[in-house]
Amino acid sequence: MGRAFAYVILGGGVAAGYAALEFVRRRAGASPGELCIISDEAAAPYERPALSKAYLLPQGAARLPAFHTCAGANDEVLTEQWYKDHGIELVLGTRVISADVRRKTLLTDTGETISYKTLIVATGARALELEESGVRGSDAANVCYLRSLEDAERMVGVMRSCHGGNALVIGGGYIGMECAAALVANQIKVTIVFPGKHCMGRLFTPKIAEFYEKYYAAKGVVFVKGTAVKSLEVSDGKVAAAVLRDGRRLPADMVVVGIGARANTGLFDGQLAMERSGIKVNGRMQTSDAAVYAVGDVAAFPVALLGGDVRRFEHVDCARRTARRAVEAILEPSGGAAGEGKGFGYLPYFYSRAFALSWQFYGDNAGEAVYFGDFSPPGAGGKPKFGACWVRGGRVAGAFIEGGSREENEAMASAVRRGAAIADVAAELEGHGLGFADQESRRKGARRRGLAAGDRPTYARHATVGVAAAVSIAAFAYWYGWMAPYVVKRDS
Repeated sequence: MGRAFAYVILGGGVAAGYAALEFVRRRAGASPGELCIISDEAAAPYERPALSKAYLLPQGAARLPAFHTCAGANDEVLTEQWYKDHGIELVLGTRVISADVRRKTLLTDTGETISYKTLIVATGARALELEESGVRGSDAANVCYLRSLEDAERMVGVMRSCHGGNALVIGGGYIGMECAAALVANQIKVTIVFPGKHCMGRLFTPKIAEFYEKYYAAKGVVFVKGTAVKSLEVSDGKVAAAVLRDGRRLPADMVVVGIGARANTGLFDGQLAMERSGIKVNGRMQTSDAAVYAVGDVAAFPVALLGGDVRRFEHVDCARRTARRAVEAILEPSGGAAGEGKGFGYLPYFYSRAFALSWQFYGDNAGEAVYFGDFSPPGAGGKPKFGACWVRGGRVAGAFIEGGSREENEAMASAVRRGAAIADVAAELEGHGLGFADQESRRKGARRRGLAAGDRPTYARHATVGVAAAVSIAAFAYWYGWMAPYVVKRDS
C-alpha cells in the first residue's frame, strides 16, 4: 500500500503551513496528488507560539481555528478546508517511522509507504524530558510540557485543578518565563528553578535579566537559581514536592518543564549531513541530498549577516522564512533563491510577550553590550522602555529593545541588518539610545529605500482570540506579539 506525490512536507508545524501558502501562491494551487503534508498531530498546522502566549490565559484564550497558520503574519488562515480547496493532501495523526533518502520513500506507522520527488523536512523539535537529565516523574498527572496543542490543553486542565496552589517551573528560558506569566494570570503561585545565574541565559545579559527577574518577583514569582531538581516526590500518581540538588524541598501542586528542546533529525541520521545538532543546508535550504530540503528548527544554514556562519534557530520567525525560502528555491531554481554568496540573507529575530512586557531582539548578541533607557521598575500604569546594542568592530551586531514603538523597532532592526557604524559608542548609544537608530537610518536615507526588494518592513499586530468564530485576527494580534520586521509584503 502506498501513495506518490511530487512534493511532500514532512512535519505539520509552523513551517509546513507557510510552505504550503508559498507553494499555492507561486503555483495557484496544487494538482491532485501533487503536494501532501504529513503530521503526527491531529490538527492542521497552527501558530505554535500562541500556545504559551495566548492559549493558557484565563480569559479570552486563543482557540482554533483562529490561530492556524498563517494568522501570525496577518495573512490567510489555513484551515483544513483551505488545504482541501487548494488540492493539498493533509495526512494528519500519522507518524513517519523511517525514511529512505536514496529510494525517496517514507514509511508511516500505519504501514503505508509514501514516495516523493522533492521532500521538505519540517519536523521541528521536541521538548527535552526530565528523564534525560536523570529525574523521573514525567508520567505524573500534574507534570506538564508545552510543545503541542495537546500539551496546552492538558496544562489548562491541570491549572484549573490547582487554582491558588503552587506551581514549580523547571527552566528559566522561553517556556519557563512565558508559562510563569500565564500561571500567575491563573492565580497560581510560581517558583522557577534553573541552574544558571540568571534567566534567559543564552540571550539576556545579567543587567537585562535583572530587570525581568525583579518585574516577575513583583508579581509574586520566586526565582531559585544556581541549582536544579534532583528528584520529584510522587504520591498517588501526582507530584507533591521537588527535592533540589542543594537539599531544599519545594512543595508543588503542578510542575511545568521547560528545560530545552532537541531537533527531530533522527529519521535522517546517516543519510544527510548534520551540523549544530540539525540538518545542514545551504542558502537555498537544500540538504546534502539535492531532492531534500530542511526548514525551521531542524535547519542549520549559513547566515549572510553573520559572514556565512552556520546557525540553527528554534524560533517561529525562522520557521516562516526558511519555509518560504525553500519553496522559492524548489519552484524557481534559477531565480532569487540561487543563493547570496555567504548564505541566506536572514536577520536573526526573537521576541516575547508576557504580563505588560514585550521585547524584541535582532541580530547577534556578540561584542560589547551598551545599554540605554531606564532599567528601573515602571510606576503604576507605566511601561518600561530600555535596551542594549551589541557593538563589534565599531558596528552594531545586535539589538535588544523592551517597549519600543513600531517605528523604533523598525529603525533598530534596519541598523542591525546594515551593520550601522558607531563612531562613539558612549555618545551615540548611551546618550541617544533608540534615537540613534532612527537618526542613523534617516541620515543614510536607508530606512526603507535600503531594504531588498520585497523585504520592506511590514508590522502586523497579533493577538489572542477567544472562541474563533466570534473574533477577528486583529484581536489575535494583541496577545500574540509582533511578527518579524522583514516579512515579505504581499500585494496580490
